[in-house]
Amino acid sequence: MRQENKKLNVGITIGDTNGIGIEVIMKAVGVPEMLEMCTPVIYGSSKIVSYHRNACNLPGFQINHTKTAEQLKDNMPNLVECINQEIKVELGQPSKQAGLASFLSLEAAVQDLKAGLIDVLVTAPINKDNIQSDQFHFPGHTEYLQSAAGDGATALMVMCAPVLRIALATTHLPLAQVPTALTIEGIREKLRLFNSSLKRDFFIDGPRIAVLSLNPHAGENGILGTEERDIIIPAIQLSNDEDGVQCFGPYAADGFFGARHYRRFDGVLAMYHDQGLAPFKTIAMDEGVNFTAGLPIVRTSPDHGTGYDIAGQGLANESSIRHAIYTAIDVYRNRIRYDESRQNPLPKLFQDRGRDNVKLDLTKGE
Repeated sequence: MRQENKKLNVGITIGDTNGIGIEVIMKAVGVPEMLEMCTPVIYGSSKIVSYHRNACNLPGFQINHTKTAEQLKDNMPNLVECINQEIKVELGQPSKQAGLASFLSLEAAVQDLKAGLIDVLVTAPINKDNIQSDQFHFPGHTEYLQSAAGDGATALMVMCAPVLRIALATTHLPLAQVPTALTIEGIREKLRLFNSSLKRDFFIDGPRIAVLSLNPHAGENGILGTEERDIIIPAIQLSNDEDGVQCFGPYAADGFFGARHYRRFDGVLAMYHDQGLAPFKTIAMDEGVNFTAGLPIVRTSPDHGTGYDIAGQGLANESSIRHAIYTAIDVYRNRIRYDESRQNPLPKLFQDRGRDNVKLDLTKGE
């Protein structure tokens, strides 16, 4: 079987144990269609999972319970028991115990991902406050994964759906800090990362990227702000001229999304979190996926939060986490296709035809 077509082990973290993460995971993995595509590997606790299944009245299906991802069964969902502490589930309520459980799940999954026991990682939503500890002191998953599994690479947060892909120039920052965080080189780096991801992760040839402005009406030539003139426009010009990135703008975000100009581009670079995520979730909430580009690992997540208001009621929609699993599989396979298509063909020629024949072919016509 070719590597790009092999059945993948998809690691799935349970997220905040008082939210909807476990519910949407169980709904997504407990169907035959999912098991035909991959082997789900859930990191958590059978006791906590059972609590959620009973609370949400979810249909039963067989799960392989194991203490290690070295003992998986590929014809059913697997649950790796990695939470050995007693965790009290309080549906809809943030708690430090829920934060601890979400970290233990994430930590175990990342270790197995780095060890090659799982192929890709899908993370259920966490509460960014209650997960904070001496072991986790990051604004979110993206920054943690860059530190824990990035091997020195820079992560790029990309929200993706069939009709729209949005990357962020800044991620989890207070709005007041965004203008000073924007630099020419910083935007160029994000554009290079986004361009590479569109090519390798999404298999898009010659991607076109739209760049949004920071200020209303793209700054109106400095009347409403100078960031466009001093930072964003120079970054776009240098990215085109020196980095080989086809990027355009800056576009005022309101008109850009209102007129659906995003349909003309392969990706959009937003300047800050809500500028990108508010329109994205309006356009593609149920099928939207958060993808961490730029890292050697493949990680995705649903584009919704912990959903405390509906936790334990059986009302959560599993579409986003299902799409997160599908996207992780697609990105993994796209990377293999992209890398194979750019390998030096000579070694294969030598193997297939013999060294002497290849030498002869290469000298024809000289």
